[in-house]
Amino acid sequence: MPHLSNNASPSAEAYPWLVADVGGTNARFGWVAGPDSGVQHVQALSVPAHRGLAEAARVYLAGLAGRVPEARPRRAALAVATAVTGDQVDFTNSHWAFSRQQLQAELGLEALLVLNDFEALALSLPRLRAAQLRAHGELPLPSGCLAVIGPGTGLGVAGVVQTAHGWVALPGEGGHATLAATNNFESELLALVREDHVHVSAERLLSGIGLPLLHGAMARLLGGAPLQALSPELIVERGVAEQDELCTRTLDQFCAFLGGFAGNVALTLGARGGVYIGGGIVPRLGERFFCSEFRRRFEAKGRFEPYLRGIPSALITDTLAALGGAALAIEQLEA
Repeated sequence: MPHLSNNASPSAEAYPWLVADVGGTNARFGWVAGPDSGVQHVQALSVPAHRGLAEAARVYLAGLAGRVPEARPRRAALAVATAVTGDQVDFTNSHWAFSRQQLQAELGLEALLVLNDFEALALSLPRLRAAQLRAHGELPLPSGCLAVIGPGTGLGVAGVVQTAHGWVALPGEGGHATLAATNNFESELLALVREDHVHVSAERLLSGIGLPLLHGAMARLLGGAPLQALSPELIVERGVAEQDELCTRTLDQFCAFLGGFAGNVALTLGARGGVYIGGGIVPRLGERFFCSEFRRRFEAKGRFEPYLRGIPSALITDTLAALGGAALAIEQLEA
């Protein structure tokens, strides 16, 4: 389990590095040329448009030819949107799958690190700058335990805790925890969803794959039905613009559910240092997120409301933050 070490940076001979943040929809690749160079030459490739991770990586590296002195990485860190338990990696929300050993051989790497995408995002939290965040109120310096929750194609959850040896990532699959109702309307809403899904996880509704399901359930509960199934992008677009009342109410319910779930994560991890929201959906909500029920529902935990009130929350506005976390994971192993 990687941690943010206080040791010196790896030597120049360990570079260059390939880093990637691979979700269900997009695979973002980046290049680390040397110590303190940061992640450069970032490119997003479509997951559905490529047969697998090896092919996408080769496409990215071919595009680097002529732009960098040597477009052949020595080490790589891949942040992937699935659980990492052995050599075989199968993605939860896409057709991609690979063998870690085979991929390392195909790309000619001296070392390959594969970690959960939210483990990488968690590792990035202590070093995020103000320009990469938008907080609910004041955001203190990182300390203790921090949590990150990210509605994207799926729903990622992870943490990072401060120890005597640095920051240690806490990967997990919290997005598949059961989603809870906090009032009668939500109880009826979840009952409708359970007609088709025995287990209603947080990811089932709080994700790109879940937004259309939430939209349809809201329509049924409010006494109607959508004229057509809408994509997550259209639901967000119409809801933010208030062009469609059902889409607007769907986003409002999304933010309320997310706030309650984020409060549960904060309590479970003891994330007194802050809860950060990542992923691709919430940044597109803009001001609507900060005017939503998110923060009130985050704190609405009865006797523990004062405890939650003292925990800061912030939106990660930098969609490339996980690439920095992946680079830090290699740095930890090399230092």
